Amino acid sequence: MTIHKAVIPAAGLGTRFLPATKSTPKEMLPVVDKPAIQYVVEEAVKAGLDDVLLITGRSKRTLADHFDAVPELEAALEAKGDLERLAKVRESTDLGHVHFVRQGQPKGLGHAVLQAKHHVGQEPFAVLLGDDLIDERDELLSTMLALQERTGGSVIALLEVPPAQISMYGCAAVEPFDGAADPDQVRITALVEKPPADEAPSNLAIIGRYVLHPAVFEVLENTAPGRGGEIQLTDALATLAGLPASEGGGVYGVVFRGRRYDTGDRLDYLKAVVQIAVDRPDLGPDFRAWLGEFSQTLSD
Repeated sequence: MTIHKAVIPAAGLGTRFLPATKSTPKEMLPVVDKPAIQYVVEEAVKAGLDDVLLITGRSKRTLADHFDAVPELEAALEAKGDLERLAKVRESTDLGHVHFVRQGQPKGLGHAVLQAKHHVGQEPFAVLLGDDLIDERDELLSTMLALQERTGGSVIALLEVPPAQISMYGCAAVEPFDGAADPDQVRITALVEKPPADEAPSNLAIIGRYVLHPAVFEVLENTAPGRGGEIQLTDALATLAGLPASEGGGVYGVVFRGRRYDTGDRLDYLKAVVQIAVDRPDLGPDFRAWLGEFSQTLSD
């Protein structure tokens, strides 16, 4: 079955970015000149997922506004002949079919994904987290979609991290499997949410891209709150990994070795803005020159 639906959880409170997120959703914070959420939706659409469901919460109305038309602004830009900015304004409106549903209560990532059950139905679907931006020049989601279609199970994105950092992530134990297109495609044998470094089965961290079998919904409905008192998607995936294929089981991983920008905390967000800006053809040359000059003024 061709996968065409994407789910993007966006109901978090954004407490690490207060006070900015007191009135502005963290997903709407600009990464250069586009909000982070637009990069994620663009990635989904580029991979052929033109039916996008955002899981939102209270005070997140600007997310819906951003993907809606703004006739007054568009008319003003058109009257001025500012067609370049007009095209940029219309980009987010024309991306695909974007829908919204509220989570209601922040009970964890697994609970957020569960809110998509009625929209998704009995189809495989992708989940993209807005904290992780994947460079458009690097393949990840399309590789994951192809692997899910080939195996029929679920697929998660993995990233090698320093062992000391693994306690910040969900962690996977893996093994090779017949039929893998390359060594970076693996079978998941166990999953642990944020293990201490000395208890982690590997240094492979789960990052924010998933392609899931619809059996995950029934598993989530029967998953007890885990770490932090929340319903963890990692716990549900650990259950799926142990189920037979006939019941939607089997979990596979794709080890990503491309460019990833973490906007999950303030320092990494700043790094992401700089990394993306220096590669922009319109901003990069001048920005790189300024960075070089500015770096000369810094001292230890």
